[in-house]
Amino acid sequence: MHVQTAQNLTFYGQYGKRIFDIIGALFLLFITIPLMLAIFLILLITTGRPIFFKQIRTGLDHHRFVIWKLRTMCIQAVPVNMPTICADGIPDDYYFKTEQDTRITKVGAILRKLSIDEIPQLLNVLKGDMSIVGPRPEVPTITNAYNSLQARRLEVKPGLTGLAQINGRSNISHGQKISYDIEYVDHYSFWLDVQILLKTIYVVVARTGAY
Repeated sequence: MHVQTAQNLTFYGQYGKRIFDIIGALFLLFITIPLMLAIFLILLITTGRPIFFKQIRTGLDHHRFVIWKLRTMCIQAVPVNMPTICADGIPDDYYFKTEQDTRITKVGAILRKLSIDEIPQLLNVLKGDMSIVGPRPEVPTITNAYNSLQARRLEVKPGLTGLAQINGRSNISHGQKISYDIEYVDHYSFWLDVQILLKTIYVVVARTGAY
């Protein structure tokens, strides 16, 4: 059952954010068509098929959906071990990614640094599973272990970018990410979304915390 917050009840929360997502996703898809065609060709030549990577993620109110990304790992890549789950949820000091991940291909590393591998998720935005701005979607293995505080980040749709992404991305711990995500849940607005998008451009260009 969806939890109503003050932000959910505003005009932007009820209607504006969805309109913002549709217009923004269509615009971004249109301007990235030439880039995507070039990347598809590069991936076919260097790493072969499949070009896309699909994975189950958790969205609004624990709704599960299939997320789309450009494949950045070798085909034989195996999942990394998840943290030991405690009764209190995912440990705050846990880091889900490391900079030295041998599963990532050379082309994949570049795509990740520039966040190009995330562009197909604009289709998830159009479908309604995701928003342009919001907490990044996690896999069910992680969200199933959330405590009540951590689960609050699921009160809004997951996004392509968010407060955690402009404040460290993979360089911050799980606890720090949760704090940023809950701050967003409690205070999101049109102007905050615009600020996050503008800061995202800087973070992507600077390649901060991307791996």
